[in-house]
Amino acid sequence: MAGRIPQQFIDDLINRADIVDVVDSRVALKKRGKEYVACCPFHNEKSPSFTVSQSKQFYHCFGCGAHGTALGFIMEFERLEFVDAVEALAAEYQIEVPREGGFDRPQDDKRPIFDVLEKAANSYAAELKKNERAISYLKNRGLSGEIAKEFQLGYAPDSWDFILAQYGNTNETKASCLKAGLSIEKNPSKHYDRFRDRIMFPIRDRRGRCIGFGGRILDKGEPKYLNSPETPVFHKGEELYGLYEARKAVKDLSRIVIVEGYMDVVALAQHGIKYAVATLGTATSTSQISKLFRVVPELIFCYDGDAAGKKAAWRALENSLNELRDGVQARFLFLPDGEDPDTLIRQEGQQAFEQRLDNATPLSDFLLQHISDSLDLTSADGRARLSEQAKPLISKIQDGVFKDLLLDQLSKMVGLSSTHLQQHMPSEQQASQPRQTLQQQNNTLKKHQISMTPTRLIIALLIQYPELASQCELPLSVRQANMPGLPLLIQLYDTINQTKATASSVLLERWRDSNDEPVLSKLLQWDIPGAEVTADQLKLINDAFANLINKIRESRLQELLNKSRTDTLNEAEKQELSELYKPR
Repeated sequence: MAGRIPQQFIDDLINRADIVDVVDSRVALKKRGKEYVACCPFHNEKSPSFTVSQSKQFYHCFGCGAHGTALGFIMEFERLEFVDAVEALAAEYQIEVPREGGFDRPQDDKRPIFDVLEKAANSYAAELKKNERAISYLKNRGLSGEIAKEFQLGYAPDSWDFILAQYGNTNETKASCLKAGLSIEKNPSKHYDRFRDRIMFPIRDRRGRCIGFGGRILDKGEPKYLNSPETPVFHKGEELYGLYEARKAVKDLSRIVIVEGYMDVVALAQHGIKYAVATLGTATSTSQISKLFRVVPELIFCYDGDAAGKKAAWRALENSLNELRDGVQARFLFLPDGEDPDTLIRQEGQQAFEQRLDNATPLSDFLLQHISDSLDLTSADGRARLSEQAKPLISKIQDGVFKDLLLDQLSKMVGLSSTHLQQHMPSEQQASQPRQTLQQQNNTLKKHQISMTPTRLIIALLIQYPELASQCELPLSVRQANMPGLPLLIQLYDTINQTKATASSVLLERWRDSNDEPVLSKLLQWDIPGAEVTADQLKLINDAFANLINKIRESRLQELLNKSRTDTLNEAEKQELSELYKPR
């Protein structure tokens, strides 16, 4: 099992990451004053209430309350656990995640699954080299040894226990094979290999780890393609075959072609088009499209030109609409009847195929053409029905230039101004709560706001401006006092000085999932009057410490006075009471 990720590495990673870059690569941000804004990716809204602060390295949505650091955003946006999010963020900066002694999550059973999948991939690849029938099949499909090696193609022998005999010798390893989807359990005492007599295509995640397989039958038989089942590491609605290989082969990807089959991906790569990916036997999902738009600005969906291809393309279009925004585009390429990317690229070569890609149909044209194909646009009724069917689809697209241009295109087809069309655009169904007005947002903040005290002001100043900790001293009386909030203040002050942390986001992550994290998040969002200038920040925190010390004195004075009314003070307490009465 993997060791724990060093805390210093996590601190350095968060320091290095810019939350604006992290969020903007997933959600288009617009500059507004000191902050960046967007429509919240965590609930549906028409006007932006999602803000990102570059200075605080923090995001917050006034609509649904989502908030956090760059790491927190990745966890929520991509639905990842903490360790997986650290690894994903590190991958974006091409940094290897180190591990130290000990164990991070005792309940994490994914490591044995990854291990056995990688061993299986190596075994299948080695077996391919020995099997002339499998080699002949690939050669007849026009594939070279080099491309087979690049994608680590393999062969699963026609055996019931090829994998189990090697890697399922104990109850523990047998369980790993079962969890990895490499074997099937007929009964507790009878397991057998899932893949037999098939060309094997390893499916890899963004880090290059084998997470599953696609297996193609060599001769006639059903099913033609057999995929790994859903496992703890493999979710076919979210993964894409060939994405890891495409990112590895092309340094600066600008577009990705989405095809339907594994062999299409490999054949295209064989002929120089190394930026194709395939869905895993399912329609292209919103999750997959979102993942791809975080990698490239242009997607080209490549389908057969028959009715089934058009139907699959339309589903892809529908799933793309919520992901469209200014700066990204989707297009559609329909192939001649009876052809697929594998056969066509072998017939006409790279240049001709890329010419087809360059001339692919824009999503806007496909959308309007598909709807209008069955309508009579020479009649008022036909144009009205076009508008009625198109507007709900267009309303799903994020506001921006692309959406406006699509409305203009529709307006020319129906003979109405885009302004008139926009007046009748349907409202989106709100996924969580209705969008709040600015006044409602302010009321919400006031409702949940915590009162300003000297302790909270000091904590707010430290979390927002960590460098203050090295410029002021924590009085001994504060360390010795017993008042609410002081343990957090002391811990924060000491943590900053011990770690030399200079970023708010680094500190906030150290309190992740603790009872104090919500308080720190609120205080990080506070706008502190008079704290805009560095020199004033030091004065503010020194004044706050002075007020806190007075508050501690008053609290102790009241405590001793209360005791004196019911009991006799000892000599030390009398002396302390006398000192507290002295003017300061």
